[in-house]
Amino acid sequence: MSMNIHPTAVVSKKAELADGVIIGPYCIVDDKVKIGEGTELKPFVHVCDYTAVGRNCIIMEHANIGAAPQDLSYKGEVSYVVIGDRVTCREFVTVNRAAGEGSSTVIGSDVLLMESVHVAHNVVIGNNITIANKTGIAGHVHIDDFAVIGGMSGFHQFVHIGKYCMIGAMSRVVQDIPPFCLASGDPIKIYDINKIGLRRRGFEENQRTAIRRMYKLIYGSHLTVREGLAEIEKQYGETAEAKEILDFAANATRGFAQRIKLAGRKEAQS
Repeated sequence: MSMNIHPTAVVSKKAELADGVIIGPYCIVDDKVKIGEGTELKPFVHVCDYTAVGRNCIIMEHANIGAAPQDLSYKGEVSYVVIGDRVTCREFVTVNRAAGEGSSTVIGSDVLLMESVHVAHNVVIGNNITIANKTGIAGHVHIDDFAVIGGMSGFHQFVHIGKYCMIGAMSRVVQDIPPFCLASGDPIKIYDINKIGLRRRGFEENQRTAIRRMYKLIYGSHLTVREGLAEIEKQYGETAEAKEILDFAANATRGFAQRIKLAGRKEAQS
């Protein structure tokens, strides 16, 4: 299997291109670039220095991958973008290199970044994640596996989104969203657990019920968040779901988002 490079593309001879790579018209691929087997660049894509793209990715028209970070602290140091396998970057996606010598902006595998998503410096995006159109992700944000992000949302720097979360469209995300939650709003607030997402991912009813009960200890009781977490450890500490919540809380830097309070609201079924 050989490469297919359109004659109008500008591809450095120093770039490392694997078998089956397709480079479309008017693309630019810089010197210090690695592109994995089967990956395709559609027309007018620019892949910048210090970028590694995995296998079987699709990068659509006018995307820019690996440009210097939009960070005043950046002084030209060597930093990286690392993208996993089977990632789709739709039209006009931008992914910036990290700030800080040797640091990386990282996107995992099986990720869909829809049109005009911006991924800033030092962001870490996990696996099996969908981020919808025109979402802006500021520096140092972490988004964990299996999250779904609604379109036109904005993320404050250093925010952390837990596994299996769903964030509603046009949300202003300024605090951490712990695992398994459904959240939305300006500013962001937690509505419930992400019951539909969890069901689709194979969580059994007893697991979903236990997760809801854990969050009642944090949000629906007289306990403080710290006291609620201690009670979760006491009652559910041996379960994988509790460990996920507790590990997330131990590393939280911006505090948990508040839960929305609706008059007369009844607890949803799991």
